[in-house]
Amino acid sequence: MTTRFHSLAWLAWALAAVAALQLAPNALYVAVVVIVALLVVEVHGRSSRLARTFPFFMMLGAVFGLARVTIAALTTHGAGRVLITLPSATLPRMLGGFTVGGPVELEVILRAGSEAFVIVAMIAVFGALNAVVDHDEVLQAVPRAFHEIGLIISVALAFVPSTLTSVRATRDADRSRTGGVVVRRGRLVRLIVPVLERGMERAVSLAESMDSRGFGHLPPGPAEVTSAWFALAALVSLGAAFAALVGRSSATATVLGAVGVACTTAAVVLASRASRRVRYRPRHLDRADWLMAAASTLAPIAIAAVALVGDRTLTWEPEGLQVPGFNPLVALALLALAAPAAFPPPAARSMPDAMPASAAAQASA
Repeated sequence: MTTRFHSLAWLAWALAAVAALQLAPNALYVAVVVIVALLVVEVHGRSSRLARTFPFFMMLGAVFGLARVTIAALTTHGAGRVLITLPSATLPRMLGGFTVGGPVELEVILRAGSEAFVIVAMIAVFGALNAVVDHDEVLQAVPRAFHEIGLIISVALAFVPSTLTSVRATRDADRSRTGGVVVRRGRLVRLIVPVLERGMERAVSLAESMDSRGFGHLPPGPAEVTSAWFALAALVSLGAAFAALVGRSSATATVLGAVGVACTTAAVVLASRASRRVRYRPRHLDRADWLMAAASTLAPIAIAAVALVGDRTLTWEPEGLQVPGFNPLVALALLALAAPAAFPPPAARSMPDAMPASAAAQASA
């Protein structure tokens, strides 16, 4: 199934969704963003192995969220309502010196759960982007200076579904050796060792393949060397700007930050011009892509306008166990992120059925 929108438009959608989550971390609004991500995957989800990893990302987000709530409940203690008191232990000073265990408070759990829900939503947005975007098109769309980095990231993402497939195959092979009986003793070792071995074999074969194709064999030219010096100047300028901000020197930080941004731009432009990579039949953004990106960008812009007015429903505090506030205008603004779902991708053309053998024999006769 082909993608209807350009990969850059999908990137704009994902950035708009993340910005909306940062501006409105209320649990009700976060739930709206998660539902929108599920809807986008349902409508525009591709049939590739990378696209089918969306449930894995959702499960990963749930694990991270549960870990966040557990750690906060065991290590954060205040003046909230105590639900249960656990055995406590104080760590040594070299490990932080804080207390693990003790009273588990309801307000702490609710606050940590709200923050963890935002993390889950961000992972859901990333998983949705991974399910609908064309990774080859993303690699073609990035500036040529980041081609190698983009290629490495694409390869890293491609190893996620292959690793899941390897885990599934290893588990099935282990069950077949035991006659379908699950033997738990030593199961983790029997699962990890083959997966790591296959991963190492894939990494070595990929490295040999890239080396045979001459990946990175050309020496740096004058433009690339100049770009590296600009990148070094940008790094030093941005670091000095951060130090100036710590020293509360706003004017110096602004000047150094501007110099760092200018040097970064010059480094990217020079490195892109020096790149010898040729793009074959690149796809350009059309009117639908621009409209989708603009509609998605309306969500964080509208929420920022509501925040400037002073709307208190964007955030939620668990003090007093109050129900999170809800503003219909913010919900309508978040529904702008669902604009891609209103335009489903074009249906793939079905190939005509093969001619039956009897009909083929009659035609040949």
